[in-house]
Amino acid sequence: MRTIVVVSAGLSVPSTTRLLADRLGTAVERAVVARGEEVEVAHVELRPLAHALADHLLTGFATGDLADALDRVARADGLVVVTPVFSASYSGLFKTFFDVLEPGVLDGKPVVIAATAGTARHSLVLDHALRPLFAYLRAVVVPTGVFAASEDFGATDDGSLDKRAERAAGELAALLTGPAAHAPAATERRFVADEFASPAPFEQLLREAGGRSVR
Repeated sequence: MRTIVVVSAGLSVPSTTRLLADRLGTAVERAVVARGEEVEVAHVELRPLAHALADHLLTGFATGDLADALDRVARADGLVVVTPVFSASYSGLFKTFFDVLEPGVLDGKPVVIAATAGTARHSLVLDHALRPLFAYLRAVVVPTGVFAASEDFGATDDGSLDKRAERAAGELAALLTGPAAHAPAATERRFVADEFASPAPFEQLLREAGGRSVR
């Protein structure tokens, strides 16, 4: 069973950002199933988590729904991330969510990047903002990014948005189900919760620090 998490940072209700996120989630589900794999697609909407994210920045602790969302992302096999464009870049809400992820959580994780804006002139945000961000986080960004302007959701939509979504979904599915996906990992990814599951005895830590036995 493959697990995909779709992260959407739309601020309005309804939101074109969420509409695009839903299209991409459906396209990824179809693409993975077409390759003979079972898949579960979960959505993480950031708007209801805004206050919890601000608290996390100040306290360093995640609770409730935010903690669940961060755990879902950490344990997902792949991500679809969608942000509205603000001031020629991703939104602050979107960036804050990825700022509070534990370091290393996205290492090697396949990601589809996507964005929405009022006009197509903002489409370069995919390559000058989103792609560098996820490269820094050591994620594996699929070649096709998906940008949607307001007109892409209107009556004049010629189907090109769905074609881009399907191509990006196919690239993500290939990374999830190809030979590399089934190869044994060189190291097992561990999470903070795993580290606290079996802590080292205090005496052992003192012995290792001091280089001598503790009586």
